[in-house]
This record gives sequence, C-alpha cells and structure tokens, in this order.
Amino acid sequence: MKYLCLIYSNEELMHSHPDSPQDPECLAYAQSIQASGRMLAAEPLESVSTATTVRMRSGKLSIVDGPFAETKEQLAGFYLVEARDLNEALQIAGHIPAARVGSVEVRPVRALNLGLPD
Repeated sequence: MKYLCLIYSNEELMHSHPDSPQDPECLAYAQSIQASGRMLAAEPLESVSTATTVRMRSGKLSIVDGPFAETKEQLAGFYLVEARDLNEALQIAGHIPAARVGSVEVRPVRALNLGLPD
C-alpha cells in the first residue's frame, strides 16, 4: 500500500538546522529507503514564500501569493513510500531526520480509478 509522508517544519529552523535536505544524514536516509525499494518518490519543497494558493468558488478563480493558512510549521517536503501496512509506514516516517525538528504526517494514498486498462 502507498503512504504519503508529509514533512512539516518551521521553515527558519529547517534551513538553519543540520537536518536540512542537503545534510549528509538526510541524503543517507533517502538513499537507504530508495535502496530498500520502499521509496516511490521524495522531494524537498522550495520556501513557503514561493507558494501560490488557488481557489475556485462559484466559478470564480482566486489566486493568492503564499500558503493557504498561517501556521508555525510549513510543508517542507514529502516521501511517497510503499509499505505493508500503517505500522511499517509509521516506522519509515519516524526515521526521517526532519521528524526531529518538525513533524511527519502519514496518510494512506487512495487508489484513483480512471477506468484505464492496466
């Protein structure tokens, strides 16, 4: 089953702390998950200052610079992993180095049935 591990962190702490995406420990962890065959994708995100929020309400498009909500922690990146079950996904998420300075939200990925042949 696929799980999305969303990494949230205070952006200032994330870039000043050794557990940044360029940190050797973070790179080693990503390489180990990839080598295990469980990582399907992983990417750090650019600064929240580069975000744009899009809303469609009553047929009217609204585009606003910045994130949707003011929070202390921002979405910093993600891992998309394959795991046997939620327990294995939680173990994977718990070892993401950024979990020490922020949090990792783990969510199952729902299958999208597009009706296309396999």
